[in-house]
Parts: sequence; C-alpha cells; structure tokens
Amino acid sequence: MKSSTAPSPLRGTQPHCQTCSLNALCLPLSLNDNDMERLDDIIRRGRPIQKGQLLFQQGEPFQSVFAVRTGALKTYTLASNGEEQITGFHLASELVGLAGYNNDFYPLSAKALETTTVCEIPLTQLDELADELPDLRKQLMRTMGTEIRHDQNMMLLLSKKNAEERVASFLMDISTRYARRGFSATHFRLPMSRVDISNHLGLAVETISRVFTRFQKNGLIETQGKEIILQDIDTLNQLAGLVSDDDCGHSDSK
Repeated sequence: MKSSTAPSPLRGTQPHCQTCSLNALCLPLSLNDNDMERLDDIIRRGRPIQKGQLLFQQGEPFQSVFAVRTGALKTYTLASNGEEQITGFHLASELVGLAGYNNDFYPLSAKALETTTVCEIPLTQLDELADELPDLRKQLMRTMGTEIRHDQNMMLLLSKKNAEERVASFLMDISTRYARRGFSATHFRLPMSRVDISNHLGLAVETISRVFTRFQKNGLIETQGKEIILQDIDTLNQLAGLVSDDDCGHSDSK
C-alpha cells in the first residue's frame, strides 16, 4: 500500500508561517521575520489528506517531517503478523515523523483520522536551516524530548495503571493539548474512534465503553457522540495521577 505524502506545494493558496494561527505552537517564538521567511520557503503545502489516507508508511525512506495544520492523524506500527499497534494521536500544531530522525526510514506509519492538512518540511533543507538557526534546532530537540517523555509515560500507563486510570490519563492528555492550542480544555471532540482508543491504551473496546459509561454516571464526563465534556476535572486529574490545576487543562500529562 503506497503512502500519499502531501503533493506538490500550492503556494499562494495556502497560509504562510507568519500568518498561520499555529505558528507560535510549532515554531520557535524567537525567530525574526527574515528567519521565518527562510523557514517558510522550504515548507511544502499540499492538498488535504482524506480520512484513512496514509501520510507516510512504515519502512519508507525518511525524507520529511510534517506539521499538522488542521485535522488529526494517528501513528502506528505493524507487527510481523500484520497487527496494528497505535503509538499516538497528533493534533493541529504538532509535528509528526520525528521518530525517523535517527534512521533512514520511518519506523511507523501515519494515517489521517479525518480530513487533514499538513505542512511538509523536507529533512535535508530542515537540517541545513537548523544548522544556521540555533533556535530552530532547539525547538526540534525540545519536541523530540517531549515525544520521548510521552513514550515513557505511555509505558508507565500500560504497565501500572488500571482501566479507569488509563482512560482518565488519555482524556487529560487530550485536554491539555487542546488547551495549549487555545481551545476549551473541558469541551472538545475526539477525532479517533473508540476502537483506536482501546488499541492505544491496551484495553478491550468493551472496557473503554464501560469506563466511559461509568464516568458519565459518576458525573465525571458527558458524551455527545464524539464530543466530550469534562465535568469533574479534579477527580479526573486524581485518577490520571496529576496535580489538580485551577485553570483546568494546564497540567501536563505528556
């Protein structure tokens, strides 16, 4: 199955970094206008990736890093028996593909959970520019450090926590990431299916459904299809093993 990386750039019809509402999240704040233009010049923006379409595939040559502009992606690996293991979900402003940085290939696949647009940053040009712009290099290292920390937390989640704690951790993680983007930390849409959530958390789909139902009965959440309203942040934080935060959603579970 061939991946469908973002097609050739459509400059002039797509927003540039300086006008993108997400630039403060995925780019170093210290870049001046000239440096921002240099980064903008190497970025490719293509047509939207449709739900279920691959951005890149495990084993393909590592050639680019991607920033999600709209929509959401899931990343996953395939076992030798073809079984899928979801490693993460990526929302707008988040970088995807950095796991291939120390390899010549992508160690996982990325697939759109809904119609998604990305900014493609070719590796060779990114490396050259990062050598000249220390703040850009720092941002990349910071992002990779965040990914490593998230992977470590996921290992802890799967080995030490029960079903309710895993689901609470997952909800608070998504909450924090939406809050970081300036959206509501308590009312948001989950772009992934419960099957995907169960795969990611190492639980049966039926268990996920039971936990959501229990949370709803206990007044912790309200669900409306894929819409989630967090009604008791303090209890969810406690279940997730986080310190409660008055501004709800700014505790980091990553």
